[in-house]
Amino acid sequence: MENRVDCLLCGTCCTAFDIKEIDKKAGERCRFLSPENLCTIYEKRPWGCKGYKPDELCVLVSTLKDEEKVKVFRNIYEV
Repeated sequence: MENRVDCLLCGTCCTAFDIKEIDKKAGERCRFLSPENLCTIYEKRPWGCKGYKPDELCVLVSTLKDEEKVKVFRNIYEV
């Protein structure tokens, strides 16, 4: 049985991680993330973005402020 977590549209994963293919540094908001936290290049997004799947961590940080979410992600994933 697979536990699946749907994306919460918080934008944390699009901010926390470094994505070299689109010249995005860890900790900065992706320029392709819309104000509604949707990816504007979803069909052509880089592998690093495609590889990330929402998980329990997304749920655990969902009540935190955006800056705190990013800090937790960066600490856990050591980026």
